[in-house]
Amino acid sequence: MGLLSLAIWTPVLFGVVLLALGRDDQAQAVRWIALIGAVVSLLVTVPLYTQFDVSTAAMQFTELSPWIERFHVNYHLGIDGISLWFVLLTAFINVVVVIAGWEVITSRVNQYMGAFLILSGLMIGVFCALDGMLFYVFFEATLIPMYLIIGVWGGPNKIYAAFKFFLYTLLGSLLMLVALIYLYLASNGSFDLVVWQKMPLAANVQSLLFFAFLAAFAVKVPMWPVHTWLPDVHVEAPTGGSAVLAAIMLKLGAYGFLRFSLPITPDASHEWAGLMIGLSLAAVIYVGLVTMVQKDMKKLVAYSSVAHMGFVTLGFFIFNSLGVAGGIVQMISHGFVSAAMFLAIGVLYDRMHSREIASYGGVVNTMPKFAAFAMLFAMANCGLPGTAGFVGEWMVILGAVKVNFWVGFAAASALIFGAAYTLWMVKRVYLGPVTNEKVKNLKDINAREFFFLSLLAIAVLYLGLYPKPFTDVMDVSVTELLKHVAISKLP
Repeated sequence: MGLLSLAIWTPVLFGVVLLALGRDDQAQAVRWIALIGAVVSLLVTVPLYTQFDVSTAAMQFTELSPWIERFHVNYHLGIDGISLWFVLLTAFINVVVVIAGWEVITSRVNQYMGAFLILSGLMIGVFCALDGMLFYVFFEATLIPMYLIIGVWGGPNKIYAAFKFFLYTLLGSLLMLVALIYLYLASNGSFDLVVWQKMPLAANVQSLLFFAFLAAFAVKVPMWPVHTWLPDVHVEAPTGGSAVLAAIMLKLGAYGFLRFSLPITPDASHEWAGLMIGLSLAAVIYVGLVTMVQKDMKKLVAYSSVAHMGFVTLGFFIFNSLGVAGGIVQMISHGFVSAAMFLAIGVLYDRMHSREIASYGGVVNTMPKFAAFAMLFAMANCGLPGTAGFVGEWMVILGAVKVNFWVGFAAASALIFGAAYTLWMVKRVYLGPVTNEKVKNLKDINAREFFFLSLLAIAVLYLGLYPKPFTDVMDVSVTELLKHVAISKLP
């Protein structure tokens, strides 16, 4: 078993143990086992970074063994500079979510913690899979634990939200399955992504495959106009579910563009780049405007996630290294910032049981430590220089200006909307005098909450102030991807 298999199956194994052994009368022991499992799962990913060779674009830590031999499906794993950070990000967010749910979840604790650990392993599997069918299995399997997390521990409309989440994402993926089967037949029985990326495909075939992949990945990102499931799901999901959904699960779709759409259908990617840029700008600008009228804090952050992920897809389809690297950095920074925003809202919700902005006011007077963290995360959310939220968006805007000034200008205008809706929420919730008795009686964060918010604050500031380690790892892989995409695949 290699390092990647350890990274995938360690959290899954701990999750299965929790499901098998835990009961509510053993809740404290269950929490400690979950924390140990999450920390061990993070530690086994650390050698992936320390032993990673940044000078090559080749897949590293590869593992290959037969799985379903009759159909040439292999258990084939590997990572490059593009996927490494998402493996580490997933393991890190898993630790934070386990700590965040420590006191909040009191019923079915073993199932809650087990679902998150299993989900973490499956998501890491998506980022490591080099076999098309293995990717699809991991990609779809992530739906099951998240469906249960929403449906069991969610809000009043949790069943509706869970079904909406499951149906939207499953239906989109069915077209991808058709595309995978076509590629399997066209390649004389191979599910190897490297083989698919070298295959010459006719222009009309590439376009059909491109839209089949788009159906799966656009819903997952989610891109405008198939984003409508996300706000409903975020509002009903428990805090930990929202954090993982925003921080990691949305990235599975964007990652799919880098592994499938761009390298397998490069000519179609160029042909339909205008459409992708248009949809991305619609997400950035239109959804940014929609965000400004939200009255529920979770809905506001959910819509802002759609706007921020618009920068990611914009960066990928302007086909220069600044744009693609900026899109990847934006995925990582959004992972930190969105998780932090949702967990901060969860801290308030645990005390007040309301997500309505109008229910708050003057929180800084009663919760000064918490308000300091919340202000930092809010500033990162609107792209303040020095925070993680700035780096990726700035790189994408610079890359876009190189291609077309007006595209870059339109993307940059979204920063104004981001500042407007974020600062409006901060002003109404945190600043000014205390507006009601409930806010007056709030208690500041405890040591556990301080700890997990500190972890996220360090991550947000580190990426914002010193992004070089992040960009160095991905540079060679991004350059190689762009070289590959520039080569026509027409037979």
